[in-house]
Amino acid sequence: MISKVFLKPHLVGLLLPSKFGLVFPHTTKPSSSLPTTFFISHFSSAPLSSYGPSLHKGTTIPSQSLNDAVLCEEAFTRVFHLAALRVPSSECSALESRLRGHLLNWPRLRNIARVPGDDIDPTLAPLLPQPGNGEFDFDENEVEERRLVSLQRRIHGKADGDGDVLSPVLYRDRLARTFNTSGFVKFRHLAKISRPNRNKRRRKRKEKESSEGVKRVGENGFAAVEVIEEEEEGEESGGLRNLLGEEFARKKWRGSTRLLLLDERYADRGFEELPEATKAVLKEYAEKSTNLMLELVRCKLTLFYDYWQMNEVLETLLPEGMIIPSAFETVGHIAHLNLRDEHLPYKWLIAKVVLDKNKPRIQTVVNKIDTIQNEYRTMQLEVLAGNHSLVTTVVENGIHFQVDLATVYWSSRLGTERQRLLSGFTRNDVVCDVFSGVGPLAISAARIVKRVFANDLNPYAVEYLERNCVLNKLDRKIKVFNMDGRRFIKSMYDSDISQSITQVVMNLPSEAAEFLDAFRGIYKNRPKDGEYTLPLIHVYGFSKARDPEFDFHERIRIALLEVAVNVDMRRVRLVAPGKWMLCASFLLPKSVAFADTAVDT
Repeated sequence: MISKVFLKPHLVGLLLPSKFGLVFPHTTKPSSSLPTTFFISHFSSAPLSSYGPSLHKGTTIPSQSLNDAVLCEEAFTRVFHLAALRVPSSECSALESRLRGHLLNWPRLRNIARVPGDDIDPTLAPLLPQPGNGEFDFDENEVEERRLVSLQRRIHGKADGDGDVLSPVLYRDRLARTFNTSGFVKFRHLAKISRPNRNKRRRKRKEKESSEGVKRVGENGFAAVEVIEEEEEGEESGGLRNLLGEEFARKKWRGSTRLLLLDERYADRGFEELPEATKAVLKEYAEKSTNLMLELVRCKLTLFYDYWQMNEVLETLLPEGMIIPSAFETVGHIAHLNLRDEHLPYKWLIAKVVLDKNKPRIQTVVNKIDTIQNEYRTMQLEVLAGNHSLVTTVVENGIHFQVDLATVYWSSRLGTERQRLLSGFTRNDVVCDVFSGVGPLAISAARIVKRVFANDLNPYAVEYLERNCVLNKLDRKIKVFNMDGRRFIKSMYDSDISQSITQVVMNLPSEAAEFLDAFRGIYKNRPKDGEYTLPLIHVYGFSKARDPEFDFHERIRIALLEVAVNVDMRRVRLVAPGKWMLCASFLLPKSVAFADTAVDT
């Protein structure tokens, strides 16, 4: 007798010993619509782990030419042979808690499996005759007929008035026909009484597909179990008969059952060879209930491509010794990779795995093919997998930003640094964002400060900046400019609003320090004995020097033509080996603000 059993996904953080080899199933067909040609360049000779499932165990597909390399999900199918205890579903939870140390506790896999077809809808269970009320005194065929008649009477409303429960639909209809002195009774939530739960509908649809032979089940569809061996009904020796006594000999199953998957170490063992603790628990539960039935069955657990994590698949795909590209930046629905030169021959395979393992959150995978060299700071991106839309929406600090990576710059990795700057702003501040981009800092600051002046040279970035201001209903607190950074600084301090500016942010690490000369002489035409507000400047830059802080400080002093500049320096992040991104914060010196630029020339 062969029965198919399905698993639902569940996270379990334990790994138990493994001793079984792996083979490929011959009937599994992936659900992906992509081509299924595939090559694996190697099979790692690294020591195999003795715990849990692994892609290093089993058979691999022979190598093919690189030009024909398209991901084949069948190549990642693995099969394990296990033993399981078949128990009534009502006793399953209690037994699992007692036997958890002896059950199959693999990551991302539940140790409880369900046999489709032997279960009933929990909402219909109370409508059916239950054991102990004389039902099972009849012949088996008569019992089934009584169950069917009882269920039909309740569904079609013939049970109304005899104490039985109506179906939800008929109950709602009866309420709708109820009258009072003002006419029909108004039930605000009447439609919800019999409306099927959406998740329940989805679950029923998947169970129906499973019963029709579809192996992949659950939310991710990554595992399936088949019962391949059961005890024979006429078996007189071994099994539960010897373990628990003649009174607990196996009977015909009634009602829903579950399978408790045992640790793979017990796959080839009988009941007598199970641990004493397991046998003691089973005997204790059997003695408590005369209706408890137990059965030891042999199962075949199949783990599909969807089961394995991204790094496990990539480790098998890429040549031995190659660094696994397991990290990427996420911008909305886009995964942004920075692949090394050694990864480029495998970029399509890597992108397909990244897309598969991060759906539905990730819908597009891109790779940066060149450094940022243009004045608009846009990246040259190559779409490797998914849809080709680079327009996405990013949520940061509770604010929505629309961006187009093909025309504007965005870095999610600077979110923490932006939050640090925001924590230093107050409600009395007026902020100038010289290189604002699409407004990640300017719009977030507008919720805190009194006023924001945001500028960017890229007209596409300014368009998205204005759109994001309206989208987040902060357009009244932000004034947008589209000009060169140096010209923007001089325009601000040539106007009457210069006295209100308290903080200036210059986040253009490649060349922001070169724009500091625009602050020289901003108050040169004003009386020196007046009261002026000197801005707190936050300027960003890159440095590959051995002492990056000293190097960046020197560049700031050279740009300001001022030796005595008290700078608060901090490292933001390491953008490349030996290359740091730094942030220097300093109060603009008065000598710089009133400097005579005619002397400088």
